[in-house]
Parts: sequence; C-alpha cells; structure tokens
Amino acid sequence: MSVLLHMSDSHFGTERAAVLDALRGLIRDSRPALVVLSGDLTQRARPAQFAAARDFVASLPAPFLAIPGNHDIPLYALGTRLRAPYARYAAAFGNELEPAWSSAEWLVLGVNTTRWWRHKQGEVSPAQIERVAARLRQAAPGQTRVVVVHQPMAVIDESDRRNLLRGHAQAAGAWAAAGAQLVLGGHIHLPYVRPLPEPGGRPLWVVQAGTAVSHRVRGDIPNSVNLLRRDGSSDTCTAERWDYDANSGAFVCHERQPLALRVPHAS
Repeated sequence: MSVLLHMSDSHFGTERAAVLDALRGLIRDSRPALVVLSGDLTQRARPAQFAAARDFVASLPAPFLAIPGNHDIPLYALGTRLRAPYARYAAAFGNELEPAWSSAEWLVLGVNTTRWWRHKQGEVSPAQIERVAARLRQAAPGQTRVVVVHQPMAVIDESDRRNLLRGHAQAAGAWAAAGAQLVLGGHIHLPYVRPLPEPGGRPLWVVQAGTAVSHRVRGDIPNSVNLLRRDGSSDTCTAERWDYDANSGAFVCHERQPLALRVPHAS
C-alpha cells in the first residue's frame, strides 16, 4: 500500500499551531510516499510566511511537491507582482513552478494555474495542457497518474462556478485521453470528490482538499486533508478525508471513498 497526503490552502500567516502539530502527527503515522501541497501556501506572499511554510515542509519525514496558488503572488506589493511575481515563492521553494515526482506507484505532475494579472481566477494554457498530456503518455505501467492544479476542475456548489479553472474542459479531455486518473486541487476550501465522466469508460476523478491548517475554514467544515491509498495490485484508489478534531487534538478519518481508476491505453 502506497499513500499520498494531499493538503491545500495552508495560508501560513493564519495557521493554527495545534492543527499544525496534529498534521505532523498524521504525516508521521501515515508515512506518505509524498506530501502534495496544491497552492496557497501563504496568506499574503510575505517572506516570513514563506519561511514558515518552508520550515513546515522541511520538518516532514517525507518528500513534498508544491505548486503556487493565487495567494502566493504578492497582492499589495504591486512592483513585485508586476516584475517578479514568483520571486518570493522561488526563494523558499525553488524556481520550478511545475514540479514532477514519480515512483514505481505514482506519477505526480504539478501545473501552475496562477496568473499574475488575475486576483483569484486561474487558467491552464493550451501549451500546459499538451505538456502535461505528453508526460502522462510516458508514464510507466502500474503508475497512478495524478495532476495537481490550484483552482478546481469541477465544483459542487453553483456559487463556486466563478472559481472554475479556465480551460478546465479542454484540460480534462486531453489529460483523460492521455491516461490521467486523478486531478488534485484546492482554492475554495471545500473538500469533495467528484467524477468527470468519460463516455464508455471510468471517470477522471477530481479530488479537492479543504483548508489544511489555517483558521480560514469554510463555514462549519473543519481543517482537513486527504489521504490517497493505492494498492499496486488493484485498479482502485481509496480517497480518505481526514478532519481535525479539536476534542482529541488530532486528525481523524471523516470518510473513505473507493475510486475505480481509469485503465490507461498502452502508448
């Protein structure tokens, strides 16, 4: 059994110390192969906030893959936003804004869906869509193929439609055809799993993470992260939502959902 831990919208600068400690405990106990951070690592892209985010991931007993979110571009430092929008992010997490990670069980591809000229909305370009599709087609047999974006590829609340990733329909079609099985995202602080149906086949699954460690939770939904468990001998991945429980001071499993994975065609 191999595990990915998926977290989003940590918004360092607004983090809750008790939740951070509990998350470290969950990561220690679940021993993930990779921790995936799908954007909004900071609240206002300030150097101290990036330093706190970097210190957190450096303290984890697992490798990580991170992509920027819209909050990771300075909002009020207009000169920096215009001339070097990712400079502060790169100083903490490196110049690669679209990292990739692979193992025998997983292929995980990050996509930078932020744009400096947009405040919240994100987009994916035709060039990005094709680059990711080409890499998906090169995946090894047995790898679970995962794409990571910030803004959602599918929503469950009509009020969130304005937050949909621009180009999501084109991306979903191309990535599914290239073998993608899961798309991880965040941005709207709402955890859910939804299928993007494929005619005559199994769906491309959209897995959204809630608010990881910030007090900026949505409604009465507690801080939460996802665990994705993959058995190499099975074509099913189990998505688990883990919520922070204030009474126990720990993350507890809220729900489990088996996801029948698409079987990619041989390239």
